[in-house]
Amino acid sequence: MIDPTEIEEHMEVVGSDGEHVGTVDHLDGAGKIKLAKDDPSSGGQHHFIPLDWVESVEEDCVHLSKPAAEAMRSWQQ
Repeated sequence: MIDPTEIEEHMEVVGSDGEHVGTVDHLDGAGKIKLAKDDPSSGGQHHFIPLDWVESVEEDCVHLSKPAAEAMRSWQQ
């Protein structure tokens, strides 16, 4: 289990395939990351991904346990 306090604003979020998913806006309550709506991948909207998808946090990057395309298909608006 990751430590949510390691996740900070403006960190890049990438899928297990290394592809860009989004940029962290902030943690939203318990268990969700809110992605920035000004990220080119967002389509101008905020999206939410569960912390359960986070495999690791390293330097300035949040690594997910699923590929980017799958994460984008499953994120919540």
